Amino acid sequence: MAVQEVILAEPRGFCAGVDRAIEIVKRALAKFGAPIYVRHEIVHNTFVVNELKAKGAIFIEDLAEVPPGATLVFSAHGVSKAVQDEARERGFEIFDATCPLVTKVHVEVAKLAKEGYEFIMIGHKGHPEVEGTMGQLESGIHLVEDVDDVSRVAPRQTDKLAVVTQTTLSVDDAAEISAAVRARFPNVREPKQQDICYATQNRQDAVKVLSPQVDLVIVVGSPTSSNSNRLRELAQRLHTESYMVDSAAELKPEWFEGKTRIGLTAGASAPEVLVQEVIERIKALGAVSVRKMSGIEETIKFPLPKGLKVDELSTPGAAA
Repeated sequence: MAVQEVILAEPRGFCAGVDRAIEIVKRALAKFGAPIYVRHEIVHNTFVVNELKAKGAIFIEDLAEVPPGATLVFSAHGVSKAVQDEARERGFEIFDATCPLVTKVHVEVAKLAKEGYEFIMIGHKGHPEVEGTMGQLESGIHLVEDVDDVSRVAPRQTDKLAVVTQTTLSVDDAAEISAAVRARFPNVREPKQQDICYATQNRQDAVKVLSPQVDLVIVVGSPTSSNSNRLRELAQRLHTESYMVDSAAELKPEWFEGKTRIGLTAGASAPEVLVQEVIERIKALGAVSVRKMSGIEETIKFPLPKGLKVDELSTPGAAA
C-alpha cells in the first residue's frame, strides 16, 4: 500500500535561539557589509550556512583567519573564555550570538566556581557547546558522556560539586546520567531549572507523541546537529523506523515501501523551507494528505545585541 498521509510534528524546526543567531549575522551583514566573520557554523545546518555564505558570511574556526578590524560573530553554541579574550585582544567588532539558554549555563558555572564548586558536565565530547561551557573555567569541570563515565569521574573534592548539561541532549539520556551522578554524589547541586532547553524538550516530546501513530519518522536536520540526531534516535528507541535527512534529495523511495503514515519533524536549526521540500517529495511518492499534529505553540523571543538595530530589515525566519 502506498503512502497515504504525512503527519507533521508540532513544534518542529527553528527555535528562538536559532532565529536570533541567524538574525544577528544577517543584520551585521546589512549594517557593516560583507564580509562578516563567524566563528564556527552559526547553527548546525548546511542550508542555513550556505545561504549566509552566499550573502557574505565567512565561517572560520581559528581567529587567526580573521583580519584586523573585522566584524566577528560568535556562533549560537557559545565559546570559551580563551576565545573571547583572544577576540577582544585582536580588536574585532564582536557580536555574540550565543543562545541565551547556553549563556545561562555559563553564568551559573562562573557564579558557582567563585564559591569553590567543581562541576560534572553531561554532554558530548567535541561538541562546540561543550567546549564553550567547559572553557569557562581553566580546571575543575569534568565531562561525562554516559553512565559508565560517572563511575570513573574523579573530582578533587565532593563537598562542593554541581552538575550542568549540554542544552541539546536527549532528555531521557540526561535524566539517566543525572540519576547516576546523584547516586554516586548524593550532595551534588543541580540547576534550579534543567539546562536542556525548552525547544529540545518540546521537539522530543512531540516525537514521543508522533512515533506511535506512524510507520516511519523522517527528521530534517544536518549530521552535525545534536538535537536533530537525538530526535532520530528517540523515534528509533520508540520502535519506529527513522531516518535523518539534510534535504529532500536524500530521501530514498525504498524507505516508504509498505508504509502508509509518515511522521515528519525537524531539528531546531532546520528551516521550514526544507520541511516543505520534503513534504513535496513525499507527495510525489504518493502521499495524498498532510496534517499537523496538535502541540505546544512556542512564543519565546530573545532580544538582539546592542548595535544591530536595522529597522528596515524584515525578520528572517518569520515563516519558520
